[in-house]
Amino acid sequence: MKITGAQALIKSLEHQGTEVIFGLPGGAILPVYDPIIDSTIRHVLVRHEQGAGHMAEGYAQATGRPGVAMVTSGPGATNTVTPIGNAYMDSTPLVVITGQVATGSIGTDAFQECDITGITMGITKHNWLLKDANDIPDVIAEAFHIATTGRPGPVLVDLPKDLSQTLMEWHAPPAPEELDLPGYHPQTKGDPQAIAAAAALLAEAERPVLYVGGGVLKARASQALLAFAELTGVPVVTTLMARGAFPDSHIQCLGMPGMHGNYTAVTALQKSDLLVSLGARFDDRVTGKIDAFAPNAKIIHVDIDPAELGKVRRPDVGITGDAKSVIEDLVKASAGLVQADRTAWWSQLDEWRARYPLTYDKNETVGALKPQGIVEALSAHSPEDSIVVSGVGQHQMWAAQHWRYDHPYTWINSGGAGTMGFAVPAAIGAKAGRPEKTVWAIDGDGCFQMTAQELVTARSEEIPIKVAILNNSYLGMVRQWQEMFYEERYSEVYLSPDLPDYVKWAESMGCVGLRVDTPEDVVPAIEKANSIEDRPVVIDFRTDASEKVFPMVAAGASNDEIMVHPSQREGA
Repeated sequence: MKITGAQALIKSLEHQGTEVIFGLPGGAILPVYDPIIDSTIRHVLVRHEQGAGHMAEGYAQATGRPGVAMVTSGPGATNTVTPIGNAYMDSTPLVVITGQVATGSIGTDAFQECDITGITMGITKHNWLLKDANDIPDVIAEAFHIATTGRPGPVLVDLPKDLSQTLMEWHAPPAPEELDLPGYHPQTKGDPQAIAAAAALLAEAERPVLYVGGGVLKARASQALLAFAELTGVPVVTTLMARGAFPDSHIQCLGMPGMHGNYTAVTALQKSDLLVSLGARFDDRVTGKIDAFAPNAKIIHVDIDPAELGKVRRPDVGITGDAKSVIEDLVKASAGLVQADRTAWWSQLDEWRARYPLTYDKNETVGALKPQGIVEALSAHSPEDSIVVSGVGQHQMWAAQHWRYDHPYTWINSGGAGTMGFAVPAAIGAKAGRPEKTVWAIDGDGCFQMTAQELVTARSEEIPIKVAILNNSYLGMVRQWQEMFYEERYSEVYLSPDLPDYVKWAESMGCVGLRVDTPEDVVPAIEKANSIEDRPVVIDFRTDASEKVFPMVAAGASNDEIMVHPSQREGA
């Protein structure tokens, strides 16, 4: 059967089970937009290509399936570089399809030409510049396989316009086992000897901690983790990328470690004698000053990516493999072992938990609401399995700290890249993938202004997300650092409290807009937002600009120097 390259691309995407494409047409990709009309795939028309990439990320993180974005050449392609880089840092499976100028024009500086495969070489698992229309089914199959296997990540397929219009002989894409990918053989099963050694080391440890990273979620290993933790009785910390991987309500959960983690989680890592790192990469935001991180701890490091083993901290036992598979094998290897007496360890952990809980000053005034309290109210008055998507900054940390995460895949954020503007489009992608879920985007006023045009997408595509703006009229995290480390010299961080008018902005985009200035209006506004299902809702919460995120470990400092809330310090 003869069909065009454009038709072959859409048929190949259908063959891979693609449900939705987030995209924006333009000249070089235009031929592909014609067969979309006859396709079963839903297309979500974005207002900016960066939004397409972040929506695909939100979709992928919420569903576990690869997100697909499609844009045109030149600026269309370069506008996706930020979400591609973001997905690369956070190991999110993404398939980005870019239009390219005709094959004969490549290298001539033709209109809207750019070397997008060169630009993205360092932030994709792999990318392709197609040269033959007959290769389209095979390359799309390869792209999905590479994006979703091993350590997940983004891939890019660049399609010259003439190939889209060329007739080719259709053939079904090959199955994964039929793909010809020399050198690409992800190792999923852990070495049995290493697993046995790890289980023995854990059984002997008196102060162990399970240090859980986002790889556990990528591997769909939450249930295996719960079984392993309960079998061994070891305390669990969940990094920013792993919130929800282990229930916050579980007695063994210590919460989030890191620069703005809680005191018990941070200090437990520091004082441990064994860290069992499961799908975590010893990120600098967790370790603080690396030479001072967990100085007396032995290390068991489990990761699907062998490059992570020893990259930051040399493990005593390193295991390359899929987190779910390895954890299940660790459960079997630990089943017959007697665990060391950890009564003293748990006594110490419970003492820290009682002495240094997350806290904040709850004295509120009109127009100066406490952002932490708003997050707690959102959590308490929204469905238990709501999906929370955050931007980046203070509001991100408060959302990670003060929302209760008892279910996996209910927390979505930009971790490694720290991309402002992530929340609104990612929330749209998450809601498109999980329409039955309540999806809250918790954003800052600075982040919101970067990508809020995508509310038009949400309204026109009938994707009813909810947005809580913690509006302190500042670039809050930068302001916090300037206050603490730059002698309160506030340089270029003040945003206007009056510009824009967020209620009118929301209403102009077809959304419901609400503003909350007083404490007694917080819960009624949240309940009203949760009751509206036919359009997006934006709530402008006017928050206290003086609030800072605590605990905090200053950049470059040891985790032993963690700063707790002023009310918990000696002499307070």
